Amino acid sequence: MLALRLSLGARPAVQVRRLLVAGASAGTGFLLLSALGHALSHPDPAASVLRLAWCTAPLAATVYLAVAVARADPATRPRPGLSAVGLGPVRLMAISAATTAVSCLLGSALALLVFLQVRGDLTGMSLGGGAQEFLAAGRPLPLPAALTLLALVPLSASGAVAVTLRPREPVKGAGRAARAYGRFGAYRRTPVRESFGAYGRFGRQLGAAARGRRTAAEAPAQEQDGAPAGAAGDAGAEAVDGSPAVVPPPVPTAAPSGLPWGVAVLAVGLAVEALTSRTGSADGPAAFLGLALTSLGLALVGPGLTHLCGRLLQAVRPGALRLLAGRVLMTEATRIGRPLGVVCAVVSAAYTMASLHDPDDPSAGPLVVLGVLLVAGCTVATLLTAAVEAKQAHADTTASLRRLGAPAGTLRRAASLRAGALLALFGPLTVAVAELSAWPLGG
Repeated sequence: MLALRLSLGARPAVQVRRLLVAGASAGTGFLLLSALGHALSHPDPAASVLRLAWCTAPLAATVYLAVAVARADPATRPRPGLSAVGLGPVRLMAISAATTAVSCLLGSALALLVFLQVRGDLTGMSLGGGAQEFLAAGRPLPLPAALTLLALVPLSASGAVAVTLRPREPVKGAGRAARAYGRFGAYRRTPVRESFGAYGRFGRQLGAAARGRRTAAEAPAQEQDGAPAGAAGDAGAEAVDGSPAVVPPPVPTAAPSGLPWGVAVLAVGLAVEALTSRTGSADGPAAFLGLALTSLGLALVGPGLTHLCGRLLQAVRPGALRLLAGRVLMTEATRIGRPLGVVCAVVSAAYTMASLHDPDDPSAGPLVVLGVLLVAGCTVATLLTAAVEAKQAHADTTASLRRLGAPAGTLRRAASLRAGALLALFGPLTVAVAELSAWPLGG
């Protein structure tokens, strides 16, 4: 009941995202039921298993979207005071998983109703022609098998949300390294220990200690944005005096480690595709293995390339606009780069499959179009949801910049600059990989 109340009391934007999850679940459920109908009307088990295997791509895309929507839901985030009323991290994780299951169950129920309608079980009017291939209208539908297939999406999505949002133990020593104290409980940024009586000497706390803090903490920032030394000294003096200091830009995190692995997997995938073109097995399983490895490589290099894009934005004497845009990209490299890499992988794979497809082949029916649209729509919706999550994560920093007098136009230009830089880097890369993938297989 609590999960239902939180679902009904959410904002309209959150409800729209949950409706997208329900729609994706409905499309995936209809594809699974269509595979069941094909198995009922065709005695060949190999073709039916192949159709069921092709449903794993829409299933994975739906689960990926459900996890992204659950992460971006502000109602299920741990907040101060909720543990006192019994809403700790574990309870919020369970509520988020239950909410995801409810959305997916609504989509699965809709898929079952639509499938029964087009079969003619509800009104007696069924689709004719080639639709009978996956409807099995003249045969009874096994209800246990249909319910088992429809339960795949809610179980997979809720399980993935529970694993993703599970409470994690803090890393030992992380808080001790992040916060250090000086004499009399004052904050300090360097681990250098003062000798006995050093704090009592006149000017000691404003001299060597302040210079040490400036050298250790603010020298890297000066190298990147070209800030003068006087401004850094003023900020250090404010921190020593206890007055609130100027809010710094977002601190960039370390570069993701998946870039070398992604490049290696991408190269192996292209090599496998080139090898299959020489052996004349462009339609065999080896060709699809090469295409899968190429797509996986593109998905893996997404965070690393996003971090590199943010570093390139602030490479040569950056101003405030490029510095802000680049640091946000470096900070959100994993959150934005991973779904962006998945979108590039889906676009590249779709382009390759479209270039290899024969227009006269009757196997490409409405179910193939539905599957392609479902995977593409889920990946794009996941990318947009990740962008919303990144915006929510930087809401405090944005509010601080606005209070300090930063104009709203500057923040919008920084966001446009980030989007343009990502498009300029990932667009040609996707086209190049798609052409390299389609060229050996098409030959």
